[in-house]
Amino acid sequence: MTAAEPFDPKIECMDPEARRELQEQRLRSLVDRLLQTDNLQGARLKEIGVTRGTDVRLDEIHLLPTITKQDLWDHYPFGLQLAAREDVVCVHGSSGTGGRPTLIPYTAHDVEIWSEVMARALRGAGATEQSIIHNAYGYGLFTGGLGVHHGGLKLKATVIPMSGGMTERQVRLINDLKPDVLCCTPSYALRLADDLQETSIKVGVFGAEPWTEEMRQEIERRLGIRALDIYGLSEIIGPGVACESLDSEGLLNIAEDHFYPETQDGELIFTTLTKTGMPLLRYRTGDVATLHGPAGRRTLTRMSKLKGRKDDMLVIRGVNVFPTEIEAVVLEHASPHYLIVEDRRTTTAHLHVAVESTQDIEQQLTGKLRERLGITCQVHVLEPGKLPRTEVGKAQRLARWTQGQAPIDGLT
Repeated sequence: MTAAEPFDPKIECMDPEARRELQEQRLRSLVDRLLQTDNLQGARLKEIGVTRGTDVRLDEIHLLPTITKQDLWDHYPFGLQLAAREDVVCVHGSSGTGGRPTLIPYTAHDVEIWSEVMARALRGAGATEQSIIHNAYGYGLFTGGLGVHHGGLKLKATVIPMSGGMTERQVRLINDLKPDVLCCTPSYALRLADDLQETSIKVGVFGAEPWTEEMRQEIERRLGIRALDIYGLSEIIGPGVACESLDSEGLLNIAEDHFYPETQDGELIFTTLTKTGMPLLRYRTGDVATLHGPAGRRTLTRMSKLKGRKDDMLVIRGVNVFPTEIEAVVLEHASPHYLIVEDRRTTTAHLHVAVESTQDIEQQLTGKLRERLGITCQVHVLEPGKLPRTEVGKAQRLARWTQGQAPIDGLT
């Protein structure tokens, strides 16, 4: 597949200086809206002396206070909402951790923005009005399924709203309806590859979980497609915050006219410049990535694939380890079914890596991981099928054991 034309050239190919002026104008409008309410964000702005939008400049945005997921939890369910109740048309969010969900109210305006940025993402991946998009992301509170759905309709493509699960039926419809675009998590793409032979699919748009270049190569080899990454989170809009295009050289184009990006100590921070339901000023995502300049026709800032999450980073005997580093090694020698365990049942932390394989690769994998990470991991090679399978959705790649917890079968 060759480079795809932009969905909205006047924005995606905009002069960077003109875009910066637009971003600053939208930032000041956002600050004015926050100051007009008793919202936590408005209160924090007033505390540092901001009285109106014109007090703020884009090149000084790093001086403004940030918002975290803890703030959303502390003001659950809609304490940071700006729009009037009657203007909220839907609610999305995540199931959360520890029983604490994150809920995000959307106005019709927000849904329109979401549709637009997702249409850009799909167009950049090569989808057209003639495309058939097989959408195997889950539908519901999780934003994945409906995000692709909104974008596909905006693009005027044909969307097959499969949602997740029912793998046998998914395979049947892929064979019968002959889609050219597949949208799902990368781990589920590999699950589908187990049962798919030759297909009509030309490109896959995969996200909702961090995945490595090695996993990209595995998907492309097994399905015979281009595999592109998409990034998003419900707090910002859902999928479509950033997405690879066919000509973006492995990085993801950010829809920065709507979502202004920063990094701080490697962590991505986004400001929602145009959202009205629950706009966020400098939201700390917890995701680790780097920012880069534009490439190809699009003049948008690009971001790297996620390197991991700050809260997923493991500190093992003083060494910082991201799960994606382990995955990169595992995929060279074993199947994509693996589990990383941080074992803190004793005073000294240990790292276990369980993989499925029919070959005796324990010693080889132990050496390669030590070489990559600088520490020794305890490698467990299990028979195929011994690790839990994720039928759909985000794959569980990481477990943490604390004192009193029983280990998984096959691991000690």
